[in-house]
Amino acid sequence: MTKTLCVLLLALALHGSGLAQPTAGRATATFTNPLLPAGADPWSIYRGGYYYYTHTTGRNITLWKTRSLSQLGSAPKTVVWTPPATGPNAHDIWAPELHFLAGKWYLYYAADAATNQTHRLWVLENASADPTQGTWTDKGQITDATDKWAIDGSVFENNGQLYFVWSGWEGDVNGRQNIYLARMIDPWTIASPRLKVSTPVFAWERNGDLPATETPAHVDVNEGPQVVRHGNQLVLIYSASGCWTDTYALGMLTAPADSDLLQPGSWTKSPVPVFQQDPARKVYAPGHNSFFKSPDGTEDWLLYHANDAPGQGCGRFRSPRAQLFTWRADGTPDFGRPVAPGQPLARPSGE
Repeated sequence: MTKTLCVLLLALALHGSGLAQPTAGRATATFTNPLLPAGADPWSIYRGGYYYYTHTTGRNITLWKTRSLSQLGSAPKTVVWTPPATGPNAHDIWAPELHFLAGKWYLYYAADAATNQTHRLWVLENASADPTQGTWTDKGQITDATDKWAIDGSVFENNGQLYFVWSGWEGDVNGRQNIYLARMIDPWTIASPRLKVSTPVFAWERNGDLPATETPAHVDVNEGPQVVRHGNQLVLIYSASGCWTDTYALGMLTAPADSDLLQPGSWTKSPVPVFQQDPARKVYAPGHNSFFKSPDGTEDWLLYHANDAPGQGCGRFRSPRAQLFTWRADGTPDFGRPVAPGQPLARPSGE
């Protein structure tokens, strides 16, 4: 056997046995943040083997559909709703969330009539099995009796009862955003007085200075509430301080799952942030999170947006990121430190 033939046979054997393929396998087993070049207020839901993802575009509601959320960049996307040209929900389409409730899809979003003071919450309904198809019907504004400024609406179910949670003003003047909670009788109707669950009280929640040309000159912020149940405890994660600051961070409240959630004493607030900027890793202003499970249901993941540099504020630089998290013995989440952009991460289990 010649030396050339020997080398050729060895190469063919290695190729046929698969020994030459692990490098490619390892490459596809990881992903890096950010998931998309831009996109604030990320949200996803898993149903029927697919993740449906959305974020703030400002001008419409777009849904991405994918079996692998870590591969969001290659997922197809569909504009499912465009606002009317005029009216109370024609502008500034913020923080859409997609939920599947009582056999139908619902999209909750914030919008206004071209002024910040008119921001309110709205809901759409779709009976199609696939939310990227079918017809979205306007179910109108969703509000409690006060009908005050409101953004970042979310829905959760606990012990058979549906609740709505959002960020809003106490009165009609900007200056402080609180987290409110109310009971619902159906996916588009609030049926109880609102409870103020959280208001900015700690120094890390009150970084909100604005330029001297703005009115007001400072805003205290609690916004972006998300509720997840772990065991017999509800965990409410929210964003604190102004999104225009690098110190935008995640805070936490907890409540026993069997407590009366509309009683103020049911909720306990953490005195420290649970996730915050990490300049050493070039992650600034991480916030407005949501949660998702890995496809096989064995892992919990944090989905959030952040900036790559200081001073980038609330604009187009925010991008969606995902990272695995665990649970402490006391039933609260351990998010760890934000993962640096470009750092390889193992893809969610089951992808």
